[in-house]
Amino acid sequence: MLTVFHDPAELRQAARRGEWRQSTAGHCPAYQQVNLVILPSALAPEFASFCSRNPKPCPVIEVLPPGEWSPALSAPGADIRTDVPGYRVYERGRLREKPGDLLSLWREDLTSFLLGCSHTFEHALSEAGVSLRHVENGTTVPMFLSSLPCRPAGRFRGRMVVTMRPVPPTQLPLVLEISARYPHAHGLPLHVGDPAAIGIGDLNRPDFGDPVPIESGEIPVFWGCGVTPQAVLREAEVELVISHEPGRMFVTDLPREVPPGVAPPRAVATPGETGC
Repeated sequence: MLTVFHDPAELRQAARRGEWRQSTAGHCPAYQQVNLVILPSALAPEFASFCSRNPKPCPVIEVLPPGEWSPALSAPGADIRTDVPGYRVYERGRLREKPGDLLSLWREDLTSFLLGCSHTFEHALSEAGVSLRHVENGTTVPMFLSSLPCRPAGRFRGRMVVTMRPVPPTQLPLVLEISARYPHAHGLPLHVGDPAAIGIGDLNRPDFGDPVPIESGEIPVFWGCGVTPQAVLREAEVELVISHEPGRMFVTDLPREVPPGVAPPRAVATPGETGC
């Protein structure tokens, strides 16, 4: 029987116990899901500046104080070291390991960023009758390293990662209308149509996640993606970066329809900025 979580705390506990190591797409539809980026605190102001300059792929939901592992704003009592279904650990740009938790790796000089995720608005699309093939297939949404440049901030620069969902042309206006309501989860798409125009050569070979079939007449639609920091931080060869496994998000207690409204200092996107 297919497991579907509706309570974020239950999903987080299942991840903590090692019982859930799969995609979080389609789960806890009433709540916001977020990307996780953890890096040395000395680099936090610079990375916060990068997020501020690139709010489309990196909408900041919460920044935890150095050494803190429980998100006071988005999931009080949760533990980001254990409550994500999968992690990635990078050392100087190289993937070192994919641990089940971060307990043995935790340091008091680490700062954690929670960034919005498009999983947050997917249930709204489903409720409106839009088919989400990766959810139907039980796979991870396909993600591609595009040619769209991020706005640099200090040592952090690179290209944007985008997610792709195929959409029938008749539903495109609806998809745009719905996703526009979720600026805290990447908002409107960055590109619609020809993948080659944004440097993507083969939709059957995503850089992260799993390929999905595109039916005759469907249009590929591309959104900013919170995996962008993984690509950017790898390129910067940062000493240590910890992130979620793509598609396996930290699920918060924040309602999906309510933008967070509170952002930490130096991590607030400037009104009117678009990040690409």
